[in-house]
Amino acid sequence: MELHEVSGFLSDTLDGALQEARAQSMGTRCDQYLFSVSLNPPETEKVDISVFEQAISRIEERMHLQDQPRVIVFHEKEGRRHAHCVWSRIDTKEMKAVNLPFYKNRLMEISREIHLEQGWKLPAGLIERGQSNPLNFTRAQWEHAKRLDGDPRLIKAALKECWVVSDSQKAFESALEQRGYTLAKGDRRGFVAVDWRGEVYSLSKWLDVKTKALKERLGDPAQLPTVTDTIAKTDKRLMERMRSFTAEIRQNSRVRLEPLLEQKSRMKTRRRDERQTLADTQKQRWQQESADRQARLNKGIRGLWDRLIGQHSRTKNQNEREAWQALLRDRQQRESLVKRPA
Repeated sequence: MELHEVSGFLSDTLDGALQEARAQSMGTRCDQYLFSVSLNPPETEKVDISVFEQAISRIEERMHLQDQPRVIVFHEKEGRRHAHCVWSRIDTKEMKAVNLPFYKNRLMEISREIHLEQGWKLPAGLIERGQSNPLNFTRAQWEHAKRLDGDPRLIKAALKECWVVSDSQKAFESALEQRGYTLAKGDRRGFVAVDWRGEVYSLSKWLDVKTKALKERLGDPAQLPTVTDTIAKTDKRLMERMRSFTAEIRQNSRVRLEPLLEQKSRMKTRRRDERQTLADTQKQRWQQESADRQARLNKGIRGLWDRLIGQHSRTKNQNEREAWQALLRDRQQRESLVKRPA
């Protein structure tokens, strides 16, 4: 283990610097007063110290830790070097801790950038989902993939990784397919890769490999399908996939709709029965009230007497008013039933 740098502290030792950072934090409410990062290059790579320093400077810039006291330690284990950098989060001028929002995402972004710049193989955790084969997507993943824009650095890294892990045409085609590419014969460029969008990538350009080396591993490009045929085949597969998604959506809609249709049918039957019951009740009541009103009109000698003294006319007017009021009442009841929530 080697103490590479102590900067921003009064002490020039590791223990003294950490004790000093703790003392500075005592004047604040910050409990996590240190920010520590481990820089671990791929096991197969021999990395210069300047690469570590550039990475640390980039972290400082993204995390707003410029001019903050820091300690850098190099550690070698079984011939492999990695580094640890620890910053004090305490801003002594403001006497408060530097805020570190979304630091995991920012560190992941920096790590991806460094791997691409150095030409290192990207670990699985750093490869973006956009490099997966959309023909193997679920419907939700497909909708997500349509919104993605390709990063040229990631495309190149994906193609190079397919080349590195394969030793034959069959293996290379299989690796490309896993990433959503198809090996094809270019019009003028020999071997090409065609992605699921129909974009064409010259392998000699994107892999930085000469045509002779490509032919040694992949054979004669004339035996491969043309770009036009490849795009047509890919479009056909995409259409089949989209049709399956459409069928899935319709099936799911039917499944979700069935209980609603059953509920609607039950509600319709209930409302029809309620209206029929109200209609029967109102009819019986109308018949009974009509009979009662008719009974008020005397017949025979008494009825003749009522006509002579005007009682018949008054009773008839009363019956008409009550009949009109009964008609309005029944109409209001039917309207209330119609407007009543289901």
